[in-house]
Formats: sequence, C-alpha cells, structure tokens
Amino acid sequence: MKEVVTISAILEITPQLLRGVQITVTILIAAALFSYIMSFIAGLCRLSNNFLLRKITGFYVEVFRGTSLIVQLFWLYYAVPMLFGINLGSNWWIGVIAIGLNYGAYLSEVVRSSILSVAQGQYEAATALNMSSFQRMRLIIFPQAVRMMLPEFGNYTIQILKGTSLVSLIGLTDILYYGDVMRSTSLSLSPLIYLMALIFYFILALPLIFLTRKAEKIAKKGVAS
Repeated sequence: MKEVVTISAILEITPQLLRGVQITVTILIAAALFSYIMSFIAGLCRLSNNFLLRKITGFYVEVFRGTSLIVQLFWLYYAVPMLFGINLGSNWWIGVIAIGLNYGAYLSEVVRSSILSVAQGQYEAATALNMSSFQRMRLIIFPQAVRMMLPEFGNYTIQILKGTSLVSLIGLTDILYYGDVMRSTSLSLSPLIYLMALIFYFILALPLIFLTRKAEKIAKKGVAS
C-alpha cells in the first residue's frame, strides 16, 4: 500500500516540477553565456597595461567574488531600482545578470591565470618571429590558454546550474519554485518533493558533467612549453 502511495505521489510531483524546467534551463544557458563574456572581458582587462582598466575590473572581480550571490540577486532586484531608478527588466533578466556577473568574476580569474600559465618560451618565440602583441595573443598564447580553461569552465557551468535555484527567491517559476509550492500544500511530502527536485537537477547536470570530462581530456593533450 505504501509503495502505491509513493508511486502516486511521484506521478503527482513530476509534472509540477517539469513546469519549472524551462525557466531553469533558459537561465542556465543565458547566465552561462553572459558569464563567459564577462570572464574574458575582465580577465583580459586585468592583464592590460592600462592602470584604470586593471583597477576597475579588479574592483568588479573582488566585489562579486567577495559577496554572496543571494545578496547580489536581492541588490539588483530591490536596491538598484529603489536607489538609482534603474529598471533592469524582468525578473528573468535580473536572475541572468546576477548569476552571470557573479560567475563571470570567478571565471575571469581562470582566464587570467590560464594566460599567465602559458610558458614564457612561447612569448619569446612569438617575439622572435616579429609578431605584434595582438598577433602573439591571438595566434600563440590564447589558443593554448583556452585549452587550459576548458575544465574549469565546465566545472563552473555546473555551479551556475546550481545557482539557478536561487532565482525562485525573486519569484521566478523554476524547478525549486514549484517544489516549494507543493511543499507548502503537502508538508508530509516534503522529503519526496526535494528528493525529486534533486534528481531533476542531477539529470540536467549530466550533460555538463560529460562535457567537462571531455574538456579535461582535451586539456590533458598538453600545451607547448
């Protein structure tokens, strides 16, 4: 009898959680792309010879790495419109911007450290070939650095997926939002509801885990020294 009840509950919970998959996936894709863009902008700017660029991007990185994503989410949702009168758009966009800026700060350090990890001999060889700074970066340094970045980009993309669960706090109807709604009406099913939510997130993470492992294999092929 208990097994019948459990199966019935699972069949009731699954369609409800499925309603939130679209929001979770679209925020994941958009936030990941935005974080990648921010990471390359900030990472390259921190290597710039321009003092002002280095300081501005350094401030951005330290602020977003040093504060909670939840606080950043609430700051963009509540504080920015109230203090500055700036409307960042829908809740969806606020979620994407907050998550993208947060993980973009972390990934910018991956970009910066990967570029710095390319062997000095590669710079010297490019200089000996009379390449300009732009040519050295585009043709020699950057392709090798990207290979080293891939595994960390994969790992942080999985972290971004986990971070999307916070958007329910600003009213976005993602997987966790529908889980919370069901829990509020069926308290006795709370353990099963959150177990199902966990399974949903794990299933969504599986392709990212697979891609991360592929990226690690690519990175292990080595970088010229």
